[in-house]
Amino acid sequence: MFDMKDKVAIITGAAMGNGWGMAKTFGKAGAQVVMFDISDQVFESAKEFVAQGYKADAYKVDVSDFSSVKKAVDEVAKKFGKIDILVNNAGICRVVPFLELDEKMRDRHTFINIYGVWNCSKAVMPYMVEKKYGKIVNLSSVTGTMVADPGETAYAMSKAGIWGFTKALAREFAEYSINVNMICPGYILTPMAESIAKDSNAGDPASVIKGIGDAVPYENRLGTPEEVGYLAIFLASDEAAYITGQQVVIDGGSTLPETVTVG
Repeated sequence: MFDMKDKVAIITGAAMGNGWGMAKTFGKAGAQVVMFDISDQVFESAKEFVAQGYKADAYKVDVSDFSSVKKAVDEVAKKFGKIDILVNNAGICRVVPFLELDEKMRDRHTFINIYGVWNCSKAVMPYMVEKKYGKIVNLSSVTGTMVADPGETAYAMSKAGIWGFTKALAREFAEYSINVNMICPGYILTPMAESIAKDSNAGDPASVIKGIGDAVPYENRLGTPEEVGYLAIFLASDEAAYITGQQVVIDGGSTLPETVTVG
């Protein structure tokens, strides 16, 4: 595994799901993991993380609020003297038919999924520029960038917006040896996926998960948060120094078929 010893990595939305999986992979590689999440669960997750022998700190942070983000980032930089890596993972997905989608829910996707990435990047960038070193990994999705299903307009719009931001940021800060890349996960078995399955079929959400898995070409299964973590750790490693402004899909081939029947 890539060596992350002496690296300080902030991971947002780290209390569970993909964020938790990425925190584990970075921790296993020796990084000092800093877990940001809006939920108080982040403190319990960090305790569990430390109990497993990894290095972790936890902060309750609302990524949609720049003042909340900057306060936490400044504390992290003061404590460790640097910030090497930022993984912008925090996000939400609500499946709502377009004609039923109100402005409040639309804006919530924008504030968390886009402004959250903006705010965290804005807060850490001065520290990376000062060191002329940094790795930013943004979590987007195959939804919005490549595919979409009914009810995903707000989510798809917000996730597609991350792609433009990633490319522009990568270009602007390449001269400071700062890499900015984006991961597009497909179907990953997270609490978000389980919640969507429950919304689709409250009586038998497991059948929804199975139906989705059956349509994935690779091993007919959903991916795991740890598998997303392995990709994130590669993009955040020095071995990937010449890769910037790129999107990498991790979906078990789910976007390969021309036609798919799910469920």
